[in-house]
Amino acid sequence: MNVQDDEKRFPLYHKVKKDHDVNVYVEEQNKSMYALGYTEHSFAHIGMVVDRTGYILDTLGLDDHTIDLALTAAYMHDLGNVINREDHSQSGALMTFYLLDKMGVPAEDIAPIIRAIGNHDEGSGVPVSNIAAALILADKSDVRRSRVQDFDEKNYDIHDRVNYSVTSSLLKINQEHTAIKLKLEIDTRYGEIGEYFEIFMERMLLCRKAARFLNLDFHLIINEQTLM
Repeated sequence: MNVQDDEKRFPLYHKVKKDHDVNVYVEEQNKSMYALGYTEHSFAHIGMVVDRTGYILDTLGLDDHTIDLALTAAYMHDLGNVINREDHSQSGALMTFYLLDKMGVPAEDIAPIIRAIGNHDEGSGVPVSNIAAALILADKSDVRRSRVQDFDEKNYDIHDRVNYSVTSSLLKINQEHTAIKLKLEIDTRYGEIGEYFEIFMERMLLCRKAARFLNLDFHLIINEQTLM
């Protein structure tokens, strides 16, 4: 779903996307992620999460206002990393509340956005709404080579190896709208399929819960093998 030029359909998302303060926090939180040795969490990741969140909800036929709120949640979902990686979904929800309230966004719109952000991460997150479920699937499916921020392979930990090994990533809902598939191509010279499960199993289980909330089955396919 291309949301880049749809300002009439998604006015809040485009307002937030242009907001100076929001974008400063996006940039600053990724500096923290880089310092901690995490994969990229800046505008490339946000763009992927925005597009996939919109794709999921648009494909399932949700209304434009709901999608607008979901895109906004996707754009702001990682702001809490600027405070600390630990519990960043909850701190990010509070930051989002403050920023949106300052913009004059009504409580009826803020509430579903911060509910989704506060529930998007594994460990404490639960798919409590359609927006939260789509955000979980969009966020946890973003595994790709270009997320690795350290270009020196000798410094790679297991997270870097797994992300660097992913040469192709596709999230697709089937024509019958009964299943959502995450299809990955992994170059096993850099990371093994078993390592993917070692670090991402909790995320994939959360994706399964999110898919079920949307009345979909979740399937993980790696190198043409269906593993979930």
